Amino acid sequence: MTDARETAADCPLRTTGGAPPDDGGSSETGAPIPLLEPREGIPPVIADAAALAETVAAFAAGSGPVAVDAERASGYRYGQRAYLVQLRRQGAGTALIDPVACPDLSALGEALSGAEWVLHAATQDLPCLREIGMVPTRLFDTELAGRLAGFPRVGLGAMVENVLGFVLEKGHSAVDWSTRPLPEPWLRYAALDVELLVDLRDALEKELDRQGKLEWALQEFDATASAPPAEPRKDPWRRTSGMHRVRRRRQLAVVREIWEARDRIARQRDVSPGKVLPDTAIVEAALALPSTVQALAALNGFGHRTGRRQLDQWQAAVDRAKALPESGLPQPGQPVTGPPPPRAWADKDPAAAARLSAARAAVTALAEGLAMPQENLIAPDAVRRLCWEPPQSVDAASVAAALAGNGARPWQVEQVAPALVRALSGEAE
Repeated sequence: MTDARETAADCPLRTTGGAPPDDGGSSETGAPIPLLEPREGIPPVIADAAALAETVAAFAAGSGPVAVDAERASGYRYGQRAYLVQLRRQGAGTALIDPVACPDLSALGEALSGAEWVLHAATQDLPCLREIGMVPTRLFDTELAGRLAGFPRVGLGAMVENVLGFVLEKGHSAVDWSTRPLPEPWLRYAALDVELLVDLRDALEKELDRQGKLEWALQEFDATASAPPAEPRKDPWRRTSGMHRVRRRRQLAVVREIWEARDRIARQRDVSPGKVLPDTAIVEAALALPSTVQALAALNGFGHRTGRRQLDQWQAAVDRAKALPESGLPQPGQPVTGPPPPRAWADKDPAAAARLSAARAAVTALAEGLAMPQENLIAPDAVRRLCWEPPQSVDAASVAAALAGNGARPWQVEQVAPALVRALSGEAE
């Protein structure tokens, strides 16, 4: 057992500024310890087939859970691909893998298929890991565990400090991980991110068990691991920052045309779309509907550093939007597949609005009693759908079936259904 594991075993939960409410668990005071170096030092970056094969063999022969993390280049590169993968396992130590030089890690994924993967905020890393062939069958999400256990701060640094008593240096979280070669301080940071992840997992498992929430967490982890890849977002251009200012359909068409042109350029250059043209500039062009390159250049976001060729590209997008027939213009707002926005309920269906108010109050009270965020207790969309179209006969069975049909896990149904039955029945009387 390592020193860190001994610390975790002897002191399952610290309270240095962010632990869940103490209902009998032990606590310890004292200053947290800075974690400055990985236990075995910074490992060399694995960037060729031979080194990767050795790593696969070492991790296959390891034991226990495997800590997994990935670094992306958000804000620098197009998309969300992984530019560094970090792993740590008992008996194998820490590995840093360059997925640019080794883009197919399916052999490693297969070697670890029977192990439990420990990730922090798993839904952020699973898509980029899937792209390189790494898909877990079992996982433990330390961020989600922290939410369920009632920690108010669930970032990795806060969790490691509050639970284990160590301070992680977080200064390189937003750097350009596509940089090659990666600087040594960045590699040290990356290695430390998985250094205590299994220790954190072990302590959180004990805390969840102490609170009677371990089975709930396991259901959540299973749901995360088995979730299919997200469907491509419909009309992603509608998420342009500042879209609330754009009201007319012709202006919406300008946003769409410029956004799609920017996306093509960003993909070709492999740079973040925001580095090609900021969202604010797209909105300014949509509102102004410029007729000439000179008018476009005078707008905020199209400053003097924008070359004539780039300005021609953006003006061409504006011109395409202005030339569209009425039938080709986008509709304001997005098609609603579920209930309308809650703010419209009072006018559309006052009874449904009353049901939603009562249901929200019930969920809020339950979440506070269980010391967890409301959205982790039950998805808000599941509650809205239930209140908009409640079962003909509101009882425990019908409400439970409706919640399960909207993706609620068994533990969520068990906790929430009785309170929602009372809330809906009270509004119906």
